[in-house]
Amino acid sequence: MTAGSGATDNPSDGEWLRVHPASPFIRGWLALAAIGFFFGRDFAERALQGGPVFEDGFAGRAPWLLAGGGTVLLLAVLGFILTWYFTRYQVSGGFVRVNTGFIFRQQRQARLDRVQAIDIEQPLLARIFGLAELKFEVADAGESAVRLSYLKIAEARQLRATILARASGAQPGGHSEAGPAAEAPEHPVLAVPPSRLAGSLLLSEQSVLVILGAVASVVLSALAENQGFYFYLIPAALGLGASYWRLFNKGYNFTAAVSPDGIRLRYGLLDTQAQTLPPGRIQALRIVQPPLWRALGWYRMQVNVAGYGAADNAGEGSSRTTLLPVGRMEHVLAMLALVLPDPGTPRAVEVFGAGLAGLDSGCGFVTTPRRARFLAPFGWRRNGFTATDTALLIRSGRWWRELVVVPHQRTQSIALQQGPLARRFRVADLVLHTTAGPVAPRLVQAGVDQARALFDQQSARARLARKRQTTEQWLAQVAPPKSPFNPLQEGPQHG
Repeated sequence: MTAGSGATDNPSDGEWLRVHPASPFIRGWLALAAIGFFFGRDFAERALQGGPVFEDGFAGRAPWLLAGGGTVLLLAVLGFILTWYFTRYQVSGGFVRVNTGFIFRQQRQARLDRVQAIDIEQPLLARIFGLAELKFEVADAGESAVRLSYLKIAEARQLRATILARASGAQPGGHSEAGPAAEAPEHPVLAVPPSRLAGSLLLSEQSVLVILGAVASVVLSALAENQGFYFYLIPAALGLGASYWRLFNKGYNFTAAVSPDGIRLRYGLLDTQAQTLPPGRIQALRIVQPPLWRALGWYRMQVNVAGYGAADNAGEGSSRTTLLPVGRMEHVLAMLALVLPDPGTPRAVEVFGAGLAGLDSGCGFVTTPRRARFLAPFGWRRNGFTATDTALLIRSGRWWRELVVVPHQRTQSIALQQGPLARRFRVADLVLHTTAGPVAPRLVQAGVDQARALFDQQSARARLARKRQTTEQWLAQVAPPKSPFNPLQEGPQHG
């Protein structure tokens, strides 16, 4: 193919390439729809009302309307063409670069060895045309550093494979003779059935709030003999329905697989997305279990990844930072084995199990001292921490159980916090700072002596772990596939 078609036999030889010619039309279809709505609104309204489509005197104004509409449409199409012509990308010299703009020029580039994750997104219209958008997340970018929209789906996968091979260290970067890399094979780990996803939404915290609101409205209506309280349920029901649809659309057909270039996540009903997360790039991980999920043994996993914290919108950020929307204990252990191949303890299942459901000081956990039980009468026996050779584990919550895992080398800074009430009971909070995201590591109400000791020990562990991390290429840091977590090996699990 030629460069103008958006593909070559070797997309990594330093040649400047263009995206697919249909890209600006897929991005700007709303503009074309707005033009059609503006010029056709009156005709449609008269037709729906049963009147004549063309009003009196239309023949005299028709040439002007056609000329104006044609001019606007021509300018829009010309803008699309120029946008496509001046949008080019290049993979060379250890960088991926994208040039955009024909009036205001812009070049964005990302170092391959700093790539945190690569997503392939297919909005519904792009899926119809067989196209996809590539998003490159880079450390400290604050947003998607580079976006390529749109490429043919096969070309997008090929380019992703090449960049991930260089970012991981599997293929040397910056050398044109290396050529494009073949897409790495993958091993399915798990799949979330739609029925479990729907059940998790119905048993979510927001469902409980809506039910409590409905009960309160019924009681108030009965006591006040005024049915106006029922109207407050309408916006709540509409909002809940929209939230359910967004979460179900994003989490539908969620599958996870492992490959040499990272953890591959796929999900989406109308708009599909394929993420590739190198495990060495995950900054922190959180496992939560709401009260209504406990009887079914369900958990949810979320992660912090550099660049994902400042997503374009809340819905996108939530889906992109979800490692497992809902799963049982064996699924949690399977994903932990991918994120933390070396848990730093031979008793990984026992230790992490105690972090998810344990109480008191079992498996080495240090909990809130008994003297401070009045500050957390239900959670003081559960709030605590322990450390393995590779990660710090922080657990909290008696009803809303939570376990936070932070690899030692991902600890950016630590802070001790103590309010006046905490000083009275001689406890303190310890906060670990990582990249922005849904996980906020915080150890609450630890004894002052234990908190100070952990502050010093974790600082030392973080320095030592960063010294051992001698390269940005994550493949050199990942342990062999054999893990004490004993991940599932028999293909995707739906149970």
